[in-house]
Amino acid sequence: MKVVILCGGRGTRLREETEYKPKPLVLIGGKPILWHIMKHFSHYGYNDFVLCLGYKGEMIKDYFLKLRESLSDFTLDFNYYRPRTILHSKKHEEKWRVTFADTGENTMTGGRIARIKKYIDGQNFFLTYGDSVADIDLKKLYNFHKSKGKIATVTGIKPRTEYGFLDIKGYLVRDFKEKPELDELANGGFFVCNKKIFDYLNPADDCVFEIEPLRKLVKDSQLSVFQHKGFWYTMNTYKEAENLNYMWNKEKPAWRIWE
Repeated sequence: MKVVILCGGRGTRLREETEYKPKPLVLIGGKPILWHIMKHFSHYGYNDFVLCLGYKGEMIKDYFLKLRESLSDFTLDFNYYRPRTILHSKKHEEKWRVTFADTGENTMTGGRIARIKKYIDGQNFFLTYGDSVADIDLKKLYNFHKSKGKIATVTGIKPRTEYGFLDIKGYLVRDFKEKPELDELANGGFFVCNKKIFDYLNPADDCVFEIEPLRKLVKDSQLSVFQHKGFWYTMNTYKEAENLNYMWNKEKPAWRIWE
């Protein structure tokens, strides 16, 4: 089953990092956040990835082309027509199959998804963003999607606000809630989609998945929601990148469900 990851945005709110690299390559614990996301899917046996590339996509290609050598001792033998690489250690044991799809420099999310239709060979596929980590049980998410029989399933999460809330009476503060969990569900970015989703998309640069396609799915009663009550965190700002690194370095982070 394919796992489609949106990796093409500019990440302008994380300019401290994305001026020099695409957001999916921002390091968390010494590894790109994209690596963390792929390890999550791989833990559940999903190893066939399609990366929707755009801004600085060549850097993502280069990272994976050099991944085995960067993690291993190796000898480069020049006594061949083309130099031969001999690995002496196998620290990279991933069984990943990765398709790198150039979906345009400035294409919006819906257009990117539409442009990888030819790489989807099954009835369903996972879809997520290249900037969020979670401890979602992907098997339960997939089984939920199949049981509902809808075109798409979105993971719903309860986000926490950046601000503390004041409970007041008149001019007196009765209570103070530091960054409370909100009551309403938000788009957690982990989807399962039936290939019929392509009927709701078009490959135009300005097709935004989160606007017209999702709203049309809602109108047609074809979008179900899987409620996730565990850990979820997205990385849109430099502070959020720092927070993820702090979580990783302090102890085993909640999203690291693999060994």
